Amino acid sequence: MSQNSILLLHGALGSEAQFTKLKKELSYSFNVHTLTFEGHGGLSSNRPFSMEVFVENVVEYLDENRLESVNVFGYSMGGFVALMLAKEHPNRVNKIVTLGTKFAWTPEFSAMEVRKLNPDKIEEKVPRFADFLQKVHRPLDWKMVVRNTANMMIDLGVERPLEKYYSSISNPTLIMLGGLDNMSTEEESKLVAKELPNGAFQLIPDAEHPIEKVKASELSKLIERFV
Repeated sequence: MSQNSILLLHGALGSEAQFTKLKKELSYSFNVHTLTFEGHGGLSSNRPFSMEVFVENVVEYLDENRLESVNVFGYSMGGFVALMLAKEHPNRVNKIVTLGTKFAWTPEFSAMEVRKLNPDKIEEKVPRFADFLQKVHRPLDWKMVVRNTANMMIDLGVERPLEKYYSSISNPTLIMLGGLDNMSTEEESKLVAKELPNGAFQLIPDAEHPIEKVKASELSKLIERFV
């Protein structure tokens, strides 16, 4: 049954609630699983955020649900986690689809993103987003979630944990990117797809980065076609 199962991995500052519409669309073709990474969506954590920690969360979920292997869709950060999972545990993953995942992490890019992750400024200048984050992560302190995410991004810029390993990840992988995505670039996405032994690239012309702005019906069809 795991061949017909798909696990959806959410993005930074998000939770599995991001996938309500997509889960419904995919449920006609797959046994759909979702999880929330620790430190998000009300789940406590006493560890710094890292891709390695989130990979542990996925492996624990697979073990608890007796899934030997599973197809994975990862949105943004979730796509990075999916590839890290395939690197560390290739036999637990069938096919991978990512959307809007940032691959080209550098100290300079991390610093630029971290400047956007000042919780006090978010609260002052984008109160609606602050309210949204509070609702997503309650009863956790959403400001701490933002700070932990910022620290993780700094580490990613320094460590670049996938940079040397794409050629060793043989799982069939579709790298998708919205044409209006301002987080990642077509150039870096195509480069990763080329480095992966069984990689492919798909542009979604009118899609922006937030998954809430991507039509779930269209996204599900692209996933189903590849998986």
